[in-house]
Amino acid sequence: MSQKGTATELGTLPIGKLLAQYAIPAIIAMTASSLYNMVDSIFIGHGVGPMAISGLAITFPLMNLAAAFGSLVGVGASTLISVKLGQKDYHTAQQILGNVISLNLIIGVLFTIITLVFLDPILYFFGASEATIPYARDYMEIILIGNVITHMYLGLNSVLRSAGHPQKAMIATILTVIINTILDPLFIYTFGMGIRGAAVATILAQIISLCWLVKLFANKEELLHMKRGIYRLRKVLVENIIGIGLAPFFMNIAACFIVILINKGLKLYDGDLAIGAFGIVNRIVFLFVMIVMGLNQGMQPIAGYNFGAQQYHRVNHVMKLTVIAATIVTTTGFLVGELIPELTVSAFTTDQTLIDLSAKGLRITVMFFPIIGFQMVTSNFFQSIGMARKAIILSLSRQVLILIPCLFILPLFWGSLGIWYSMPISDIMASLIAGFMLYKQFKHFKQKAKEINGVN
Repeated sequence: MSQKGTATELGTLPIGKLLAQYAIPAIIAMTASSLYNMVDSIFIGHGVGPMAISGLAITFPLMNLAAAFGSLVGVGASTLISVKLGQKDYHTAQQILGNVISLNLIIGVLFTIITLVFLDPILYFFGASEATIPYARDYMEIILIGNVITHMYLGLNSVLRSAGHPQKAMIATILTVIINTILDPLFIYTFGMGIRGAAVATILAQIISLCWLVKLFANKEELLHMKRGIYRLRKVLVENIIGIGLAPFFMNIAACFIVILINKGLKLYDGDLAIGAFGIVNRIVFLFVMIVMGLNQGMQPIAGYNFGAQQYHRVNHVMKLTVIAATIVTTTGFLVGELIPELTVSAFTTDQTLIDLSAKGLRITVMFFPIIGFQMVTSNFFQSIGMARKAIILSLSRQVLILIPCLFILPLFWGSLGIWYSMPISDIMASLIAGFMLYKQFKHFKQKAKEINGVN
């Protein structure tokens, strides 16, 4: 959804200006999205109790699983749209928009039906106990009923950003956060709905934002807009969307499995409250991760467009600037986690046992946090230029090849501490792999640039 001039400026304006123009709105949106999740946790922690925090943490794997299918479509389509705009193939970009809507509708409905039917067995498998499953079930029933709304909202927002309207994509996200923050205390406290109230507030906020997105895409004066003939699924487009979206899909699937292992391990060694501690740490760390993801979203259309236009020097430049900014963000997270962990986690609960468990876990988790920004940007970089295979390798190296073996082995020697230490160990090893792959790719770009200049 962009005028041609808006799209083509990705190949002409200074990279630093473009990154700021695209990344700042995305960062604001992603930070707001993270705060959106934190608000739920804070209201639930103070309004329902510490065991409700553990119940909420049990739902994280299922939320990751839902996000996996959402990113399969949303990320894949947004990347493909950026590349097609760079190639000035506006007709195909329009077809991608229609396929995004159809795919999200089909996947969203199927996911909701299957998970609702088997919800209790799924939650027990994820680490729920008799004490925590009532909270987890109450929250997820509402979230799953609104799953189609969530998929459609996230998918259209991704397309909006990649098509040249990062500010409007940011507004949609911030609108969702503000509405959710207003509705949370209303449904949790005033209406006495407890944890179910938090879920209702979440879905209602997304419905309102989705209505605004639909209105934007209904504008026929825009380059990309909803019209007849674009909703029929096209095999080539679906294969390309899913092919590119496999990297974040597998990353979220891996995240789902990892959280299950962490929840089960912490429950075994420290009990239900330790799962709540991980839930709090996860929310805090997620704030900084989401900022880096905002940087990645700002980089994605710039890298995708210039890669499609074969302007490799601009691709290299945006990558380097994004890595620098991401490292600053993750270093800030490291300082917060190491210097003021107790103060930070106390925002979620007044239970001293939960505070102590969370603070200890936070210190360990952010041990090597400064380098994780580089690893995240590198993985997203390969995804942004359509190199799905390399992006998948990088995504899985940290979460599957390294972290999962650590989660099985280290607790045998260190108990619950082994679970916490698995995370920073995987961070540093995955970053080394990312550095090697990026070095080889930059050498290739340099050679291609020489060939192009030689021809010219």
